[in-house]
Amino acid sequence: MSEELTCITCPMGCRLKVERLAGGEIAVSGNRCPRGAAYAREELLAPKRSVSATARVGPASSGVAGSGLRRVPCKSSAPFPKERVGELLEAIYGLEVRLPVRRGEVLMRDALGLGVDIVATRTLGRDE
Repeated sequence: MSEELTCITCPMGCRLKVERLAGGEIAVSGNRCPRGAAYAREELLAPKRSVSATARVGPASSGVAGSGLRRVPCKSSAPFPKERVGELLEAIYGLEVRLPVRRGEVLMRDALGLGVDIVATRTLGRDE
């Protein structure tokens, strides 16, 4: 059984052909560099995604000027296992962030116990 993927690790966009071998191994062809083979292996065996979302500003921040109905944009510090992205988004949407918050501040450490932090991508509150 073979599958085709387009590598996204660089602008070359190599068309990869992937064949599944016995024992769970895969053979990759069509890649012009080793990154294409690594991309295909990860995408088929353990896919991950970078996650961006917004977290709610908590009621404890109501005294901070401009807090209103704002949300704090955030992202994962590293790619997250694709099959658990929905679970991660639920956890992020359940957060209540206190302002002020600075860009790069960790909002959720070791999300779902997988070693990936959720960090703010914008400064909001007093230091805007």
